[in-house]
Amino acid sequence: MMPEVSLNGIVLVAAIAFLAPLLLGLAPRLRLPAVVLEILAGIAIGPSGLGWVQPDVVIEVLALVGLAMLLFLAGMEIEPSRFRGRPLKISAAGFAISIAAGLLIGTLLAAFGMLDNPVLFAIALSATSLGLITPVLKDAGQSATPLGQLTIAASSTADFASVILLSLLFSREGAGAGSTLILLGGFALLAALLGLALAGAGRSMKISETLLRLQDTTAEIRVRGAMLLLVGMSALAQHLGLEVILAAFIAGAVLKLVDRDVMLTHPHFRLKLESIGYGFVIPVFFVASGLRFNLASLFESASSLAAVPVFLAALLIVRGLPALLFRADLGNRGVLVAALLQATSLPFIVATTQIGLELGAMTQGAAAALVAAGLLSVIIFPATALTLLQRSSSERPAAEPDATG
Repeated sequence: MMPEVSLNGIVLVAAIAFLAPLLLGLAPRLRLPAVVLEILAGIAIGPSGLGWVQPDVVIEVLALVGLAMLLFLAGMEIEPSRFRGRPLKISAAGFAISIAAGLLIGTLLAAFGMLDNPVLFAIALSATSLGLITPVLKDAGQSATPLGQLTIAASSTADFASVILLSLLFSREGAGAGSTLILLGGFALLAALLGLALAGAGRSMKISETLLRLQDTTAEIRVRGAMLLLVGMSALAQHLGLEVILAAFIAGAVLKLVDRDVMLTHPHFRLKLESIGYGFVIPVFFVASGLRFNLASLFESASSLAAVPVFLAALLIVRGLPALLFRADLGNRGVLVAALLQATSLPFIVATTQIGLELGAMTQGAAAALVAAGLLSVIIFPATALTLLQRSSSERPAAEPDATG
């Protein structure tokens, strides 16, 4: 007999996942990502708020799958063309600037007793929410422009490098950096071999025809294969003592590399994966993050509350400074827009603080302040960037007559 499991909590979580984008859709002038409402609603109904929902085993499992799916889809955003030539050099230099700035600020804040681990703090601030800024750039018609391409390339590099550094330096299994590096190398080799095997199988005419025949039936064979890749690599990483977020990210990148679909034989494949992710498990992750949020620790001391604007400013500096490298391509206003978009970060901050709390490398107050700063970045920075873009586009026609006259 199966053990009795209550579904009351997940019903409320699903209700929030449905209502958050619906309410924002009814108020189109309110430029706010649904993830913000999901986390805030999770805080409201969770232990820090009304106490209606506890993060039970059902919610925790689905939240873990949601986090993995979020990183899996982020890995599928990786475009190999962005990782060569000048964009790669600028992106790599920008990430180095971010880490250096994060370590400097983290060391200063640690000296004032605001946090315990400057290295973890620097890594937490070094990523950009690619899944949040890409829609902003697309909606503004900027994704194919130099601004969009440079911002996406830099954000992709930062995301990938941040996940690697987090896994290398802060393994939950407590292995040393050397052992973790060996494990990372072995895992990367396995991922590469798996990618070669998948690419070879994809060139088989019989397998290709079978996939094509089953992909849009109830078999949904491509979707099932993608889920097997995600779950299998995540389980392998867990057995090796590596972070699930690393495995999920690499799984998405591997799928992107081996499944280019040049002939457009399965154009709806990506949409189906996004439907599973953004339609169900990813919102559960964000609502569950709200349920786990320790609101009391944020308000229990003046220092924790005061840390929120400090961390927000640090995030803008750490991720905004690399945008100065784009000045020759984008001009001053473009640099400011890119800086604001690159400083938009939340999912990676949430994941990093959870790992920091489990390892004892971060206090509850610092973790709550850091997540609060991430929430504010999602609320403030993209909206400000859009305002600057709209102002730039409205000024351009007015300047053209002067140039011709």
